[in-house]
Amino acid sequence: MRTFRPAVLTAVVLSSALALAACGGGDDDTATPGAPSASAAASFDPTSVAKDDAVAALVPEKIKTAGKLVVGSDTTYAPAEYIDEDGTTPIGYDVDLAKALAAVMGLQADVQTASFTGIIPAIGSKYDVGISSFTINPDRLQQANMIQYFEAGEAYAVPKGNPKKIDPANLCGLTVGVQTGTVEDEELDALIAKCKADGKDDITPLKYEKQSEVTTALVGGKADMMYADSPIIAYAIAQTGDKLEQLGDVFASAPQGIVVSKDDQALTDAVQKAMQKLIDSGDYLKILTAWGNEASAVETAELNPSVG
Repeated sequence: MRTFRPAVLTAVVLSSALALAACGGGDDDTATPGAPSASAAASFDPTSVAKDDAVAALVPEKIKTAGKLVVGSDTTYAPAEYIDEDGTTPIGYDVDLAKALAAVMGLQADVQTASFTGIIPAIGSKYDVGISSFTINPDRLQQANMIQYFEAGEAYAVPKGNPKKIDPANLCGLTVGVQTGTVEDEELDALIAKCKADGKDDITPLKYEKQSEVTTALVGGKADMMYADSPIIAYAIAQTGDKLEQLGDVFASAPQGIVVSKDDQALTDAVQKAMQKLIDSGDYLKILTAWGNEASAVETAELNPSVG
């Protein structure tokens, strides 16, 4: 459903490469031969985005005075947000979007690495906004404002060739890797309960704080399959040198949103209008295209969209 430009292994997914080497997986220095570097894939230049005075006027004075938009992001979720080869610089399409949003508001983006589950509780105090592939769901809409900017599905991945002949319609009896705090984490719990209720073999969950650890568990043989957002599945396949493959089709497509405090309507308005400005100007599509994610683009930066 979505295609990605493979990049060389970053510090975030280096552990996957080491696991491959330990298992006799071959060359651990790069992924797909001839793949462009991460910096080549990320061709967006935030200095090309102009400030919009009307949008900038909506920015709360405290943020305007600081001159920066502090963004909480779990930088372990390539290609959305992850750390570049220097071991410190956040990159990814979410990071580029954060920079572009800040530019429209007359600010600089300060993208700070955070634990995924800790971002929403810290919005409005530690972070001005959260941009970290947050699927919009009723629970999160109760906690914060969410501005739609992306649409992604969910998918499964298994070792290349599906050696265990796993049926995506029946996960009972399998060991499944997932990142904690994600929608997939919650849904895996529901699948576990269903297998028990149906009297079938138990699903053994392997839950990790970082997606890179989930990928490592799969390529290292600890997990039978992994469950994540479809862009992350596709990226993991590319970054492990095609050691993995997607199992079945992408399903449960849903919007993702930028998180803003419910107590800060002014900033919410500024972010929503800034995102719509990027969409209308074409800069938004340029960013997603640079990362191979144009198929996930939306046309409207809707605030708190109705979701099931």
